[in-house]
Amino acid sequence: MRREFGAPGAFYQGQLAVLARNSRASARTEAIRRMAEQERVHFAAFDRMVKERGVRPTALEPFWQAAGYAMGAATALMGEKAAMACTVAVEDVIDQHYANQIERLGETEPELKQTIAKFHQDELDHRDEALSHGASEAPAYPLLTAAIRLSCRIAISLSQRL
Repeated sequence: MRREFGAPGAFYQGQLAVLARNSRASARTEAIRRMAEQERVHFAAFDRMVKERGVRPTALEPFWQAAGYAMGAATALMGEKAAMACTVAVEDVIDQHYANQIERLGETEPELKQTIAKFHQDELDHRDEALSHGASEAPAYPLLTAAIRLSCRIAISLSQRL
């Protein structure tokens, strides 16, 4: 078990830094706030388990934190629908990542497997909510989400090595 990503939902924090400047928060911005709060819960649980197991987080964690924040802010600058498209792309990759982890765990770590399964469902819910908030209507949606998915896959791959 290695924590591959940094701060809780750094991309959500970047999105909120841009979107929260508007004094009238939209339903999309409020959805991002809720998702970010769930990510804080996920991070705290994984952080506790990593420490209990004496596992070293990826050495790239500070970089991913900054990169995630920048990605979130950049997509939010493109508009709320682009921020939602970012969420869809990230959660697609996390969906695959968590499914792989659950499969690899088998029955060896039931508490960890149960936690990942619960968080996996939360991530699927985030993706579905982003789609319901118009993610697929973002400018250049296929290109934007493909680029974000690729960057997330690269981040996970590098983090598993370092």
